[in-house]
Amino acid sequence: MSAGEKDGALVCQTCPQRCRLAPGALGACRARRNDGGVIVAKSYGRVTSLALDPVEKKPLARWRPGTYVLSVGSYGCNLACPFCQNFEISQAGEKDVPWREVTPDELVALALAARRRDPRVIGIAHTYNEPLVGWEYVRDCSELAHAAGLASALVSNGCFEPAVLDTLEGLIDAANIDLKGFSDAFYATCGGAPRSLACARDTIERLAADPRCHLEVTTLVVPGMNDGEAEMEELAGWLAGLDGGRGRETLTHHVTRFFPRWRLTDRGPTPVADVYRLADVSRRYLDHVFVGNC
Repeated sequence: MSAGEKDGALVCQTCPQRCRLAPGALGACRARRNDGGVIVAKSYGRVTSLALDPVEKKPLARWRPGTYVLSVGSYGCNLACPFCQNFEISQAGEKDVPWREVTPDELVALALAARRRDPRVIGIAHTYNEPLVGWEYVRDCSELAHAAGLASALVSNGCFEPAVLDTLEGLIDAANIDLKGFSDAFYATCGGAPRSLACARDTIERLAADPRCHLEVTTLVVPGMNDGEAEMEELAGWLAGLDGGRGRETLTHHVTRFFPRWRLTDRGPTPVADVYRLADVSRRYLDHVFVGNC
């Protein structure tokens, strides 16, 4: 997924950042590198975080409730949200955070061992940082997971090109996609490229239409940034029209409370009343709306 130039530079086509990488250079995500004339995922198999989580923590509220997933994360992200809750790994590179190598075979073996101890363990969730900056690992683990009778879940910002989703066709059983706001200006504050919102919308639309994938969407409400009722009306109305117009019944929307974190500590947590108010706005359009962090 790259385009070459005469000086050896390559343009990474994984996401809308379209980083132009000289030989040996890393992309803005800190996970993909021009390595010998090929852009590769240097984060492949480099695990920084591994935990057994309730599926509701992803959050996936309406997919296999009461079960557990083996959650795995690496480092890197193609956004730089100033309020990132996991900035220690999402904004890190290979030299900034401890990691250990876990091959896809080893990860699936760990999940199977967890399932033998507790039959409520149903699969693997790629989460914590942005998994799709290393989409190759997600693909390979998901293929092996399915072969072993395990499910594969994804928690992502969704800001990726269609070719990345092509590689995951039929491999993702459940996904929660962050829809951070509903304007290009908001995505710009998150370090997004001009097409980031469009790519996130395309990802959500594509997964909503896939009967093999259960889809939920999360919006973090940040005071003074995306807490207007008009924006929530537009966002929820768009979600309701997805899945051939069945989005009202099929999609799940999480409206979540912000807490000061990383570079955004100049304001307090989102007032609980505002979260509930905006969740009620979303409920005008969607049947399945949950509040989080309240």
